[in-house]
Amino acid sequence: MPIIVVADHAHINGGQAKVAIESALGLAARGHAVTFFAAVGPADPRLESAGIATILLDQVDVTTTSSLARFGVQWLWNQKAAAALGTLLARHDPDDTVIHVHAWAKALSPSIGPVLAASRAPIVFTMHEYYLACPNGGFYDYPVSAACHRSPVSMACIGHNCDSRGYARKLMRVGRHVLMRHTGMIDNLSAVITISRLQREVLAPHLPADTNWYDVANPIDAVPLGHKDSTTDETPPGGFVFVGRLSAEKGAGLFAEAARLSGQQAIFVGDGPQRAELEAAFPEAAFLGWHDPDGVKQQLRAARALVFPSVWYEGQPLTVLESLALGTPVIVSDLCAGREAVRDGVSGVWFRSGDPTSLAAAMTRLSDDDTARRMSRAAYDAFWADPLTLDRHLDRLERIYRDVALRSATLGIGSRPASAALRNAAST
Repeated sequence: MPIIVVADHAHINGGQAKVAIESALGLAARGHAVTFFAAVGPADPRLESAGIATILLDQVDVTTTSSLARFGVQWLWNQKAAAALGTLLARHDPDDTVIHVHAWAKALSPSIGPVLAASRAPIVFTMHEYYLACPNGGFYDYPVSAACHRSPVSMACIGHNCDSRGYARKLMRVGRHVLMRHTGMIDNLSAVITISRLQREVLAPHLPADTNWYDVANPIDAVPLGHKDSTTDETPPGGFVFVGRLSAEKGAGLFAEAARLSGQQAIFVGDGPQRAELEAAFPEAAFLGWHDPDGVKQQLRAARALVFPSVWYEGQPLTVLESLALGTPVIVSDLCAGREAVRDGVSGVWFRSGDPTSLAAAMTRLSDDDTARRMSRAAYDAFWADPLTLDRHLDRLERIYRDVALRSATLGIGSRPASAALRNAAST
């Protein structure tokens, strides 16, 4: 089956790109003819080695641009992406091709919407975040560091600055969101994949009532190493570790504050805009910087617990699942979807989102060595009783592709002509 994977990035710079690339590699290994279409390089060298045709636009994204003013045109309407995607789709027979979109908001822009809508091929969309429903992609109010419950693009939404960099960018996000809504991107999706129950609950009120929903957990890159060696009193468990971007929405400052309250050391593996501020305010914490994937696994395996204090609606945090697979219990915010993988009091502990006292109490609970060892074994056993492997992920994707292809053929969706407005939008 020809499969066109659409993403902002062709290299791994986070969980979203990792899933897009790893699944593309897995699908190619199963014999599918995969094309990877992305705006930002460099391309992961494994794509070429796997025989995957890669269309790379050599553009920048919103996080790496040197000038938002110059980047703004691309961010609002990336004409180069629309033209290149249109050319690519024209070379494929829509009756036996599936388009799988993973990302568009950081570089590709709403311009790909009319191109997708004009295609007769089924379109599958994986919701790694919330950009189809929320202008800033997270239902998160950055200035106050809390979840946002305003209706997207309502007067209350438009009049409130929720952006981390100011109201001008918020208005650009609103404008881009309105453009996206009018491109047909949402209305022409054959299937929407969510990666957690929480994600669907948040998104469902904002998408069409007849949306075809599918649940597909992200694949976890892990091998069964067995229970940890530290099962005796002679070898106490390690420390409390945070892995990821040091930023407000990830709860980095909350972790540092809770660690001080509980008398524990906060260990940070990662970097981000809050690092300098946190280093100055919490000199007792350890800041280890970014690690490669193997280094992250070593840190997680050695840890007493992963602390995941995110204060926004994380879809399905890969780090939480990787930690459990390594036998490390997780202290997780009760707001994010990471809680779905953690059995409270068994393989980890839930705490009240945004509450440093609640997080400190959870850390104190896991500072007991016997408790940490018991939860470590439970975490490992629970994950490997039903592991989220790449093969399981690919099996599910293939079933969805067959479903949408069959539905398209049966209902005649694939032969529906694009409206004149969409044809004109795709060509402008």
